Amino acid sequence: MNWFALLAVLYAMVVIFVCLRIIYDTRSSTKTLAYLLLTIFLPVGGVLFYLIFGINYWKLKKYNKKCIEDEKIFEELKKEWRIHSNENVQTANCELGDHKEIATMLEEELRTPVTKANKVKLLINGEEKFPEVLRVLREARHHIHIEYYIFENDNIGREIENVLVEKAKEGIEVRFIYDDFGSPNINKKMEARLKSAGVEVYPFQKVVFYLLANRLNYRNHRKIIIVDGATAFTGGINVSDRYINNKSQQIFWRDTHIRIDGPGVFYLQYLFFTDWNFCTGKMPKPHKKHFAGRKSDNGNAIAQVVASGPDAGHPTILFSALQAISLAKKEILITTPYFIPGDSITDALKIAALSGVSVKLLVPGKSDSRLVNAACKSYYSELMTAGVEVYLYRKGFVHSKTLVADNNLSMIGTANMDVRSFELNFEVNVILYDEDISKQLRSIFFKDIANAEKINARQWEERSAFKQLPEKLARLLSPVM
Repeated sequence: MNWFALLAVLYAMVVIFVCLRIIYDTRSSTKTLAYLLLTIFLPVGGVLFYLIFGINYWKLKKYNKKCIEDEKIFEELKKEWRIHSNENVQTANCELGDHKEIATMLEEELRTPVTKANKVKLLINGEEKFPEVLRVLREARHHIHIEYYIFENDNIGREIENVLVEKAKEGIEVRFIYDDFGSPNINKKMEARLKSAGVEVYPFQKVVFYLLANRLNYRNHRKIIIVDGATAFTGGINVSDRYINNKSQQIFWRDTHIRIDGPGVFYLQYLFFTDWNFCTGKMPKPHKKHFAGRKSDNGNAIAQVVASGPDAGHPTILFSALQAISLAKKEILITTPYFIPGDSITDALKIAALSGVSVKLLVPGKSDSRLVNAACKSYYSELMTAGVEVYLYRKGFVHSKTLVADNNLSMIGTANMDVRSFELNFEVNVILYDEDISKQLRSIFFKDIANAEKINARQWEERSAFKQLPEKLARLLSPVM
């Protein structure tokens, strides 16, 4: 037997072993098929791709440990948690209306509290978010907690950095978590400046060697700011100049963020505590000032914070979106920059549209990834055949992640409508059972589609097979994107 034949036999054995590993370890059948196709039909590269990104080394070990630690933190904070949650589940049934099934599922099974009397403010684009954030940061009296996927070392990044340094020198507790993959511009100099002022700074997961870092598959995509346990910010807007839309900027970025004042801050603080403990191994000693959010005198929004990630027992954000879609009676409005929904969301939207619900989807006309853009397009035909209206945003890049159902429920957060957000990333959304916020978001949605092009379903279906081929090929890879 020559060397070539021997290598062929060894490679065949490796492929068989990897295929068996894929079948045994991968829960999703669509993802299993995608990995199998890559492994079999992409010589060497497919095997390497799965070994690097597919095997859940960190999920099996590191995140199992995180679950145990999170449970300890939950037990420590449970008394305060129950004071907010039980009272409100019992008194909010009438106000929750047709959506009480979502609230009940999340509170009882996934321990996500329903909170009342929150004051919620929508912040559209960076030009509304950052002035508000800077004002609240400067008013901090006890602590500032920040957790971001992307934190750029640019004008707005340095402005926030300066405020953090200033507050830390005043004796304010300042803790900062950043995703090492998403924030490569947080260099040693910036980190040194923050630490020298007394700011505690840690990467969520340190990336040592990018090409072989399996942990890249699990990114902390959350964007959270908490000030004095009473005010919080979350949504789609990272810390970067691109979101501010200066006149000199070539691409207009359309995004949505929210400010919450009240007991809804509690769960965001709990999430920060669990992520901080994961990063540092040092759990901050809980103080009443960390959970100072009280019912707002001029706020009446019912809020429920929903988180998911590889450390969660269930894909919580996916479940909540499915429930919202299935319970809608009249209208569903979805905005997302990346639409790779998988079979469950696709079927739910089709069923809703076929049942007479008006379903509208707003996505970018052009994505920042050609492969992702092609995969997204592969879903449009079957949705439009069922009656879903698909709009392509043309003014710039829409990065907002929102859902509005029946004018009285809305979701705003960090999670895209894709498999990565549902299964791999650490994400956080806020569900608002509030008619006023939902009406505001609905109005904003229709302003956005005024800057969008509605896809003509017949013309889209009649495109040449040559034009549709890249989309269909990209769809095969969508479960592992």
